[in-house]
Amino acid sequence: MTRSLLRPFAILMICGLAGVAQAAGNPDAGKTKFATCAGCHAIPGYTNVYPTYHVPRLGGQKAEYIVTALKAYQAGERTHPTMHANAFQLSEQDMQDIAAYLASFESAAAPYPVQGDVAAGKAKNTACVACHGADGNGNVPIYPRLAGQHEDYLRTVLQHYQSGKRKNPIMSGMAKPLSKQDIADLAAYYASQPKGLVTVQQE
Repeated sequence: MTRSLLRPFAILMICGLAGVAQAAGNPDAGKTKFATCAGCHAIPGYTNVYPTYHVPRLGGQKAEYIVTALKAYQAGERTHPTMHANAFQLSEQDMQDIAAYLASFESAAAPYPVQGDVAAGKAKNTACVACHGADGNGNVPIYPRLAGQHEDYLRTVLQHYQSGKRKNPIMSGMAKPLSKQDIADLAAYYASQPKGLVTVQQE
């Protein structure tokens, strides 16, 4: 690990100064509007075709972060053809409603099993804590909960920040010095944390 991973106080300041998007959505309306998303995000174990990784668990994710992510797909800051096509047509209210619906889900009662080295990931998460919390359930609204997210999805996202495929100045800077092993360890740690995200289950 490099020294750049040991900058928690600087990152804390950045996170604290970040603007907070206030979600004002209707969860009931969001449930209806989520129907288009359910074909991928409401199927346990569903994977992206290529590259292959599990589509993210969204149940219990922060509403403000969901809105931020959808806007990033709209703007092309995140490159995923299906997500861009689905997000492009959403209004501000649509995004707020979907976000409120997803945020309404309760966290998982127990941690999910993982393949990587959880202890090593915990030892390497110093720079992640300020924004994402020590257990992946941080308090900064616009930064995602990581606890219980799919391990392979977390690896993919960090790789995309490294390569520039996903654009965010803070995350790009944090991911740049990570080795392949660092990424695997961090993904295992956060994926293994309790009180985590869940797959959306629609009635």
